[in-house]
Amino acid sequence: MSDPVTVSVQILGKPFQVSCGVDEAEQVTAAARLLDARMNEIHDTRKVLGFDRIAIMAALNIAHDYLASQADGTRISGAAGDKVAELTDRVAQALAEAEA
Repeated sequence: MSDPVTVSVQILGKPFQVSCGVDEAEQVTAAARLLDARMNEIHDTRKVLGFDRIAIMAALNIAHDYLASQADGTRISGAAGDKVAELTDRVAQALAEAEA
């Protein structure tokens, strides 16, 4: 981690100071904006009350989205691998036919 800096963010209208590396400041700010947006969505439904509960629900939603995207990436990666194997077999077959 590079030299630490303090990044000021606002989440659900509350200011927070976050220490991070200089090279991470932009990502921390983007993460805070994402969290703030999710917490505001939950807050606006009025079904969840309290900052802590809203934060937990937002964290669960973000974690769920992350895990779902990981699973999608695995499926896409697997499908791409299958396609590469198929194309490799076709190329090998074409080369074998050309040599014959």
